[in-house]
Amino acid sequence: MNTAALREQILRAQQHEADTGLLARQLEDTLPHLHTAIHLPELDKNAVMTRFVSAYIAQVPDLLDAANEVAREAGIESQIKPVLKIAEQFFLQPPALMAGHVGLESLLDEAYLAHRLVEEVNDLYIKHFQQPLIPLDTTVANLIAHQLIGETFANQLDEVVHHAVDEMLNDESFALESVEAYREKLISPQTGAAWKRWPCLSKQLGVGLNF
Repeated sequence: MNTAALREQILRAQQHEADTGLLARQLEDTLPHLHTAIHLPELDKNAVMTRFVSAYIAQVPDLLDAANEVAREAGIESQIKPVLKIAEQFFLQPPALMAGHVGLESLLDEAYLAHRLVEEVNDLYIKHFQQPLIPLDTTVANLIAHQLIGETFANQLDEVVHHAVDEMLNDESFALESVEAYREKLISPQTGAAWKRWPCLSKQLGVGLNF
């Protein structure tokens, strides 16, 4: 994993935003049209959402490093790492459909792909282990990002994710002896303690959904 390159790219985009305020201006236009289920504090909604987007993007390298580490412990790094490398490549070499996007706006699209890819892998882990690969619940954050990106384009990105997972992971990936051994680790108190280090991103930043 080359997450150092991702971190450098994110820093450049954050500096671009500090210099231009481009994302903040775009969000100012977008926020009035978001789904009414998205809850924001009454004061300074634009600043809260800008911080949310920046944090959502900044979390990707840690997310990929953590997922890779857990996959290694589970004995299925060879199955999971290629999927994570795809998420990494979304940043370093974005798909052609993202051409023309710059700064944090561009990285929001790429971060959404990475987060959604890990979410799909997490769903497979839950199916086979009754536990996620990593305990970071990004469902709400991903739904909010989906809204910010826009329904049509976000659905296209979802198709990219589904294709990547379908191509690279299947039930046989989880049928190895090393995976069976890992199941025993999942019930340990140490595992539970480690999971508490990953709070819900949207709750941390004061953004949520009202159902």
